[in-house]
Amino acid sequence: MNRSSLFGLLACALVFAGITQASSAPLCQPSLAFKQVQFSPMQPPTLQRTWTAVVAVDASRCAANSRGRFEIVFTRLQEYGPDSESREEFMWAAPEVSVAMDLAPTEAVQDYRIGRVTQCPCAGDQSHAGAK
Repeated sequence: MNRSSLFGLLACALVFAGITQASSAPLCQPSLAFKQVQFSPMQPPTLQRTWTAVVAVDASRCAANSRGRFEIVFTRLQEYGPDSESREEFMWAAPEVSVAMDLAPTEAVQDYRIGRVTQCPCAGDQSHAGAK
């Protein structure tokens, strides 16, 4: 490889690295916490039950009006079989969201926790604003 080709390749790599850095805005993480959890009585005729919760969303580190996805990881007790873990996906938005999940008459929720939470653009970050 001759010297001019090597310099050309190096210049392209530096330009590409600069574009990649400029296009990736810093991301922040909202904080989610369970605020209120309820388990309904059985509903005739199916005897289904509903698990509901209010999830508090602290998105103070996020840009205004940020939204995203999060999952709740459930440990389900099974009357006729082994207990199982499942994940349900929901949308987050400040200041709180209500979520619900229907359960069969032979199921109950033993445990629950917040799983993955999508990140948001950071508050005060101007890199995602359009050029003037």
